[in-house]
Amino acid sequence: MALPATPLKEPTMDNRLLEILVCPLCKSKLEYDRNAQELICHADKLAYPIRDGIPVMLADEARQTVPGRVVTPVDPVDPAPPAA
Repeated sequence: MALPATPLKEPTMDNRLLEILVCPLCKSKLEYDRNAQELICHADKLAYPIRDGIPVMLADEARQTVPGRVVTPVDPVDPAPPAA
């Protein structure tokens, strides 16, 4: 006799983890998009993916939330813009 199939559940983010996670670039609070499985930084206009319930907090892995516009994140240690 076979066991009944159970639907796979998407991993969910722990609320305590969501409260302490901030954007690694600007230290802003992040918004959790449950449907897209992303953490969104509105200040830097970046969305960090969540893979298998684990947030990937690398700027290289984040996607731009505003198409066609590349946002240069501000370095929290040295906020001066780079010299041209």
